[in-house]
Amino acid sequence: MTDTPEILLAHHLKSLRLPTFLREHARQAKLCAAEGIDHSRYLLRLAELELIDRERRMIDRRIKAAKFPATKSLDSFDFKAMPSLNKLRVMELARCDYITSRENIIAVGNSGTGKTHIALGLGLSACQKGLSVGFVTASALVHELLEARDDKRLLRLQKQLTKYALLIIDELGYVPLSPTGAELLFEVFSQRYERGSTLVTSNLPFDEWTSTFGSERLTGALLDRLTHHVHILEMNGDSYRLKHSAKSKQA
Repeated sequence: MTDTPEILLAHHLKSLRLPTFLREHARQAKLCAAEGIDHSRYLLRLAELELIDRERRMIDRRIKAAKFPATKSLDSFDFKAMPSLNKLRVMELARCDYITSRENIIAVGNSGTGKTHIALGLGLSACQKGLSVGFVTASALVHELLEARDDKRLLRLQKQLTKYALLIIDELGYVPLSPTGAELLFEVFSQRYERGSTLVTSNLPFDEWTSTFGSERLTGALLDRLTHHVHILEMNGDSYRLKHSAKSKQA
């Protein structure tokens, strides 16, 4: 019978979904007894541990839901290798005020200059701030939109895409789009206009986006919406990846 309170406590904590409380209560009881901490501070310590762990789990779930190809932080980006990029401005954007204001970001520059790394870092910051994030390449998104249209679930997918606080569309301009694909992608931008923030990375300057969308009218309408409230990050320079690859070989 002496084990009954422990068994019941474990059962109740599981039912209340307090896994950190369950895992830590015995150890913290011993520590608090040794430190002379009263029961109120003991409970406070357990509650704080539960909240910290719950926040960590929520961040992990948001990161998983975002479908990042890799988890990269801004701390690991070598800003010295990309002098055209304003570090202070990027770190200011990491505060995510632009998402609250439903503003957009466009990172434009040569291939290999770290645009995707910056996008992933800003996406991670948004997840840590409790915001919903989605990540997808432009070509993969168009493919998904075309499949959804053929399967008669396009509206469902479009609603899902509008719900993200931040939608990251990577590598726009690497692959020319079909007329139907271009129109479907335009719809995504149009539906998110002033409803959520969109972060786009592209290797093409704006005056060459027509080569991707195939229509000056469509490209003009897209840029009109995308650049209405926008932060532009210019990332032209020597390839960031090549520099780091050379450094690794030297090392």
